Amino acid sequence: MLSQKAKYGLRALVALARAEGAQVSAGELSVRAGAPRKFLEAILLELSRNQIVVSRRGKFGGYVLAREPGAITFAEVIRVIDGPLALAPCVSPRLGFRKCADCPDLLTCTLREALARARDATADVLEGYTLADAAASGVVDGITPAA
Repeated sequence: MLSQKAKYGLRALVALARAEGAQVSAGELSVRAGAPRKFLEAILLELSRNQIVVSRRGKFGGYVLAREPGAITFAEVIRVIDGPLALAPCVSPRLGFRKCADCPDLLTCTLREALARARDATADVLEGYTLADAAASGVVDGITPAA
């Protein structure tokens, strides 16, 4: 399940993508993301440490994306904030692969194939969806314009 932390982070990043390179303050991002400012600042610090955003300090400081919105996928952001996309550690090829504590044997596990398929399908969608895709959608601040 996607954490609230990841949701806030993604919303803030989409707001930055829509800003088209303009610097946006933490206060404005917290309004746009519907997130508590202090909590969002901690998320943005984590995103900065992972080269997803660049922060500029000072009275007129703020945040910009570190790369083009089309080069930042939802999967990358979720992995930074929440960790592996996999539902169990035994099907996580990138981060934290290990045998589940209650599983006697990886080769005979009856759950592993289904969990691996779920991970693959999830990864395919999230790795193919970028901040640019989200920014281009018709939804702004949770409101879809009338057709």
